[in-house]
Amino acid sequence: MTAIEKVLYTGKTHTTGGRDGASRSNDGRLDVKLSSPGSSRPGTNPEQLFAAGWSACFIGAIGKAASERKVTLPADLAVDAEVDLGNGAGGYFLGARLNVSMPGIDRDTAGALVDRAHQTCPYSKATRGNIEVAINIV
Repeated sequence: MTAIEKVLYTGKTHTTGGRDGASRSNDGRLDVKLSSPGSSRPGTNPEQLFAAGWSACFIGAIGKAASERKVTLPADLAVDAEVDLGNGAGGYFLGARLNVSMPGIDRDTAGALVDRAHQTCPYSKATRGNIEVAINIV
């Protein structure tokens, strides 16, 4: 495990009610109702929140990789993240797919950027070796 040398930011939330509750950030910028996957209750679920956070971070990591290689990214660069909640022997588990769209970028360049992003993105680092992850260039 790598230790943090300097904390750059700390996200803070207060959550009540678990999957059928609510979560609010200490600065009030995030204020969401939570619901279990598949329920008809209003709100999002933890898997959607994780998918949103990871995909946003991954786009930032692609941007850093592109900057290092002096590649101009398309304005419509997108990552569609899919986070699965499943169960198996031993309980519940997550799995994920990141589907990356970089229109106008050749496949080899896109592959190199995605590979680099997956090495540097903090969410990718946190999940590496812990859950099944597939990254696809679409």
